[in-house]
Amino acid sequence: MSASLSAPIPVNGRRVLALALPMTLANITTPMLGFVGATVIGRLGDAAALGAIALGAVIFDAIFWSFGALRMATAGLTAQAVGARDAAEVDRTLARSLAAGLLAGLALVLLQIPLAWLAFAISGASEAVREGLATYFHIRIFSAPFVLANFAVLGSVLGRGRTDLGLLLQVAINGVNIALTLLLVLGFGLGIAGAALATLCAEACGLALGLLVLRRLGARPFRVPLAEIRDPAALRRTLAVNLDVVIRTLALVAGIVLFSALGARQGDATLAANAVLWNLFLIGGFFLDGFATAAEALCGQAIGARDETDFRRASSLSLRWCLGFGFGVSLIALGLGHAFVDFVTTSAEVRAVAYRYLPLAALAPFVAALPFAYDGIYIGATWTRAMRNLMLGALAAYCATLALVQALGLGNTGLWLAFLSFLAARGIGQALAYPGLARRTFPALSA
Repeated sequence: MSASLSAPIPVNGRRVLALALPMTLANITTPMLGFVGATVIGRLGDAAALGAIALGAVIFDAIFWSFGALRMATAGLTAQAVGARDAAEVDRTLARSLAAGLLAGLALVLLQIPLAWLAFAISGASEAVREGLATYFHIRIFSAPFVLANFAVLGSVLGRGRTDLGLLLQVAINGVNIALTLLLVLGFGLGIAGAALATLCAEACGLALGLLVLRRLGARPFRVPLAEIRDPAALRRTLAVNLDVVIRTLALVAGIVLFSALGARQGDATLAANAVLWNLFLIGGFFLDGFATAAEALCGQAIGARDETDFRRASSLSLRWCLGFGFGVSLIALGLGHAFVDFVTTSAEVRAVAYRYLPLAALAPFVAALPFAYDGIYIGATWTRAMRNLMLGALAAYCATLALVQALGLGNTGLWLAFLSFLAARGIGQALAYPGLARRTFPALSA
């Protein structure tokens, strides 16, 4: 097994940055997928086509993020096993996660027709947008088994604290995707179908590389006996953590889908403008996710090692760095936002709408910094039940705010204000719950 399991991991500012920055770099390439796709289609000058690929990306984000528990739960459980120096449990966790990801992905492929019907019904998009969306959906859905298996692979790598390898995997997947998107859409003129095919091929290549990387780390998930994978006590814990994170993620996805659907009902230009601004927020948000990833690994390993001092130090450092980066990213987004919009789309109508709501979109990374950091802390600590409940409370507050701004006739301004309130409610709730959860965790470990 990998020597990384026996190496001590100091918790200090340098260590947090060493973990966070590779994933920050990796995550920058993820919104670049939506950015490249939107830019390539956007430069064709067709607002409906841009809306279709943007809405398709949101739909698949919603579907796949619903299974984000695979990545997060695998990372948290792996980190705790690494902290406890239990190499066999690291392999068992990976084997269970790979099996779950492949089976869930195949189920999504089989259920693609009802899933498409539901997604299109919720979207509320125009007929022109729906036509392109159908093409995109029924090709990209075949990437599901690869995507979900990649979640398990990435979670195992990150739980080990090897964010450098996480960077390698994400850059490889996203780099192949970007290159194929440019080739198939612009080179071969395949349009929306080419963008979907590019993503499918990239995810398959990523899984092959990920399994090779894990083998080099010493992982042997395919040698884990079936009886150990199906161990009742371990399965109950794994399923409980995954179910909590699934519910939490579904609530988050519901908030994002509401945002997209209500924007779509305001016309194709507003839908396209929100898509451009959403990519701006994602670029900022994925900067923050590097610090959430650092918190997952460091907090999880500290709990596995039963080290309260390291746990509290990791939490504090992750919060401070995340808030600082969030503020900086918001300032950059505000200053360079107009140039970003101009580069993404040539449509004068879409540009005008995007300029109007740019200040609100630029504020989102700073507001999101607190919940991003606490998500990493809660996942590493496997405080998933509390995270689930707090997310449901934030979603309820978000829906109430949406109803209020709709009643006041605030339109797309109200939609962005409601989304910002959703982010703020998540972070504040997690901050208030943290002290009690920490006090209850470490006496239990010491007993």
